[in-house]
Formats: sequence, structure tokens, C-alpha cells
Amino acid sequence: MKALDRQIVISCEHGGREVPPDYAEWFAGQEELLDSHRGWDPGALELAREMAAQLKAPLFWSTTTRLLVDLNRSIGHRRLHSEITRDRSREERAALILQYYRPHRDAVEGHIAQRIAAGAPVLHIASHSFTPMFYGVERNADIGWLYDPRRAEERAFSDRWMQALHRHAPELRLRRNYPYRGGGDGLATLLRKRFEDASYLGIELEVSQRFALAGGEPWQRLRRVLVTSLMEAQALVSESSG
Repeated sequence: MKALDRQIVISCEHGGREVPPDYAEWFAGQEELLDSHRGWDPGALELAREMAAQLKAPLFWSTTTRLLVDLNRSIGHRRLHSEITRDRSREERAALILQYYRPHRDAVEGHIAQRIAAGAPVLHIASHSFTPMFYGVERNADIGWLYDPRRAEERAFSDRWMQALHRHAPELRLRRNYPYRGGGDGLATLLRKRFEDASYLGIELEVSQRFALAGGEPWQRLRRVLVTSLMEAQALVSESSG
């Protein structure tokens, strides 16, 4: 099956900084933390919605702050719960997982499993963003693609998408597996364990938050060229396999 025939699925695990009313007391006085990159991924959901609309792809998202429970961390990971919630009782933390974590994770994995079972391999793009300054050090990238370098198709697709984007916006600083390792803990990492390379490609797209925070035409243009280059990357992969 040609790579172009892969069913695209978009997810956004950190799309907002909302605090459910039942937990408002826990976050009293934490507005600065909620507004920071610790609370959410600015711009990630806006970009995810644009990709999903242009590609007519299903989108799974959450706008609940990651400080409640992090949807991109595995059960048992030390950062599944933040400093706001990790010292709560076992019952309270279990309730967070049941109410907010499991619905998103199960929906994404269940949809992908259904598509693969129906004979349609999947390209899963998880939309994230990163703070341009981390502990006072500037990160030297605008866009990063996180993937497992041991999975040849993920590596090849990321390279093609990067090359296509470079043609449209050569001024952007593009990097592979930055600012995090593609093999680190995350939803895509779990799904790679569930599904073979031929059936599942998981790419975490990381975009510097400086674009969304500045807004205006540069941010609009970046979203356009990201979608355009993604579509071109699909076409290039299809031609090479056809």
C-alpha cells in the first residue's frame, strides 16, 4: 500500500490550560504557572485544527491543563502528575486518570487500532509546542520532528516533511528529535509498541511557541506552510513507493 494511502490521525494532548471547576481550589494562586509552558502548549491546538481541517483527518484533543494529569506521559511516569497533584491521595489521582487521562488515550489508541484492523495503516501526528527559552538558554530551533530513528519509515517521512518545509521557508531552523528525544516517553512511543512500523507511523511535531505567542501574519504563514509541506511530503513518499 502506498504511503499516501495512510490514514492521518491528529492529536493534541496539551491544547489548553483549563482547570475543571471541581479542582479550582487546587490551583488557587497558580495563574502564572498555568499560563506558562508548564501549563499547556500555546498554538498546538490551533495548528492541529488547521491540519485536521485541511487534511480532513480526525482530531483528538484536550484543553485541560497538563498540570492536572499529563496526557502525554505513561502511567507510572514521574511527571504524569505535577507538583500540584502528585501529593494528592491515591484515590484522587486515580480519579484524575479515570476522568481525564483514559478517555483521551483510549480514544486515540482505539481509533488507530480500528483503522489498522480495517487494513488502513496510520500516520499519527501529535501536535505540540515548546518554549523558546528553557532555564535561561535559548533553544536553537523553530520546528522539531520527534520520531524513533530505529523505525525507517518514520525517519524517512520526517526527512521528507522537513525538506518540503525548507523549500517553502528556508529561514526556519529545522531539527530532528529536538528539543526532546523521539524515543522518550509519550503517547506515540506507547503506540509504537502496540503497532508495527508498516502499520503505524508516529510523529510528534514540535513548534516553537514564539510564533503563536507573537501571532499575526508570521504565525498564520507558518501554519499554512506546515500544512502545505505535510501534503507535499505525503505525495513524495507516494511517488517513491509507487
